[in-house]
Amino acid sequence: MKKKSLNAKKIILRKLLKNLNNPKIRKIYNVFNKNITNLKSNSKLAVALSGGKDSLALAYLAKCYSVIHSHKIYFYHVDHGLRTDSLRQANQLKIKMKDYDIHCKILKWRGAKPNSNIQAIARNKRYSLLKKECSKNKVKFLLLGHHIDDVYENFFIRLLRGSGLKGLISFYSNETKHEKDLRILRPLYQLKKKDLDYLTSNVFNFSIEDTSNIDMNFKRIRIRKLLNNLKKEGLDNKKFNLTLTNLSNSEYSINYYVNKNIKSNTIRNKSNNYIINEDFFQEPFEIVFRSLSVILRQVSNSYYPPRGKNLQNLINLLNSKKFKKATLSGCIIEKINNSLKIYKEKRKI
Repeated sequence: MKKKSLNAKKIILRKLLKNLNNPKIRKIYNVFNKNITNLKSNSKLAVALSGGKDSLALAYLAKCYSVIHSHKIYFYHVDHGLRTDSLRQANQLKIKMKDYDIHCKILKWRGAKPNSNIQAIARNKRYSLLKKECSKNKVKFLLLGHHIDDVYENFFIRLLRGSGLKGLISFYSNETKHEKDLRILRPLYQLKKKDLDYLTSNVFNFSIEDTSNIDMNFKRIRIRKLLNNLKKEGLDNKKFNLTLTNLSNSEYSINYYVNKNIKSNTIRNKSNNYIINEDFFQEPFEIVFRSLSVILRQVSNSYYPPRGKNLQNLINLLNSKKFKKATLSGCIIEKINNSLKIYKEKRKI
């Protein structure tokens, strides 16, 4: 790097770090820092950057962290191509971020776009593109900008779907997704949106807002409006957080017995196949349900667990004396004497 460019970079970094002298921004950074403090010094990080205020706040915090702790960090923006101006906004974001020594790579969603269930399909595609890019660069940690307001929204969305305990609190954790080669972290999950907006307004002079964030055709937006109305009616965030904490403690207890069940009643070989004994199914239904879900996901190496309804149907089928063989989530479940063997289904070429 040329001396002139190096000096310009140092000026930018000093200016970014100077914002930490603001007590409110420093407090936000300390929460962020605490939530990723256990990362190894040579860990590579990636940030999912949408251009909205939440993700810009995350980008700033991650950039400061990378400078202070000498971490290699990547910034990725997914252009879904669902709006006519999405590419223009993506390029605008890329140019703007260079002013802060943040180099953002645009990942494009190519191919046909859906006409229905748009947000869910777009979310899955976004994760797929981010995961692929992280794998290519051997990135072990992907940071997402979800905050406490997202936790509340997700709770009510899952509640309306009839989700169980695991689904209801799926966002109420620093780490919500864990794969073999990639951990997905949400280091802002305890912070309020208004605090992140404050940070962004003080550090950056721009933000890019997705127009779908005000489109009442989407359930998440309707839930957001509902929550705002509930706050006017006295929704107590402290009590809500206490409820989520209590539910999280219950989830921790269930996971303890799930892990114990898998450890005590299964054998896993080098080919990633499982043999499950009879005692596995003597546990309470929720433990059996969760344990089987974990095993199927590990065998198939799938990003998502099997759908709850399909898994419940499988368990009912396993209890039948006539059961011999079934498939689910890319796995074959086969009865062998009094045991079950679970192995990956071979794809037909």
